[in-house]
Amino acid sequence: MRWACILCLLTLPAGWAAAQEGAAVGGAPVETAVAGADAGEAPLGQPAEPAPPAPFPAPAGATARDKPNDGGGAIAIRWQPVPGAMAYRIERAGEDGAFVPVGAASALENAYEDRVEDGVAYRYRVVALGPAGEEGASPATLPARSRPQWFNGDLTGVALSVVAFILVVAWFIRRARRGEQLFVRRIAGLEAVDEAVGRATEMGRPVLYIPGTGRIEDIATVASMNVLGEIAKKTAEFGTPILVPNRDPVVFTVSREVVKGAYTAAGRPDAYDPNSVFFLVENSLAFAAAVDGIMVRERPATNFLLGSFFAESLILAEVGASTGAIQIAGTDQVPQLPFFVVACDYTLMGEELYAASAYLSREPLMLGALKGQDAGKLLFMALLVAGTIFSLITGLDAGWLLSTSGY
Repeated sequence: MRWACILCLLTLPAGWAAAQEGAAVGGAPVETAVAGADAGEAPLGQPAEPAPPAPFPAPAGATARDKPNDGGGAIAIRWQPVPGAMAYRIERAGEDGAFVPVGAASALENAYEDRVEDGVAYRYRVVALGPAGEEGASPATLPARSRPQWFNGDLTGVALSVVAFILVVAWFIRRARRGEQLFVRRIAGLEAVDEAVGRATEMGRPVLYIPGTGRIEDIATVASMNVLGEIAKKTAEFGTPILVPNRDPVVFTVSREVVKGAYTAAGRPDAYDPNSVFFLVENSLAFAAAVDGIMVRERPATNFLLGSFFAESLILAEVGASTGAIQIAGTDQVPQLPFFVVACDYTLMGEELYAASAYLSREPLMLGALKGQDAGKLLFMALLVAGTIFSLITGLDAGWLLSTSGY
């Protein structure tokens, strides 16, 4: 028994023995600590507190300025990138001086645009964010105010191009008014207008003019109204009846005034028939069916299909071709051109429709605008060729050549 007690005492922990000794000496238990533990370290079994993150480099060169060449309400902030930064936080301070976050930027960006109120001073600072949550804030920028600019310097090339275009158009208009014959390439469909109207006159049948199925705001519809005026003058001179069905109420009103004005300009206001220009229906397919009925019943000798056409183009062109009429069509809707080419005698493609009014009337203002547009296109093509050659020879980007010219 005595040997067993000795073995038990030898196997007890040293801390328990020390506590018992302290209790024996002072009458109170003594707390133990881990041997070798320094002050500030966590006791055994408890997690240590994380150390505060180390400071991160701050972005240098942070600036805030009014965004140039804009209508106001924006301040541009720029800074130098910080290697290793994961993102940037942009902070703004107003009159109260307290910085608040207003935006963020990725690690690949070094600029930010802030939308603000004009005339109010703002200061900014950029905070770089590290991979472990570190932050580095730049010094505050000088106060910046946004204001609108009267002139956009980035569009100087555009302004110069517009001025040059106006001068070229004015020069061609002056030449046309002096009686010079400006060259306009021959367009077969427009050359056949006199023949088509004359054929209807000889046969004693009407001319059917369809101004498309678009609305008055469509460019093709506006061009069609100009052509309608010229054709109505010819029908007034020849004494040939003209029929103008419409599917849009506004286009109907404009068409009626155009035809009435054409008869007056031709010196035949008494020959104008108000019922020759009429409204059918707004639905495009129903309109096509109604016009097909007119083609079959009235048997017009000439059909003009000029304007904006869509799915109904083939329906109109096929029925017109079946009646044996001469058909002159034109549209700026590229998908419909094949149907007109197949079913009509002449087809005006794209800008030929826009040039038709100037071609028929030979009015100096229209001719000058037409020739000016052609000159602008030639200049643009020359710039494209020059830029391509420059890039091939030097290997540099010639985009500045077009940007400074406004294209």
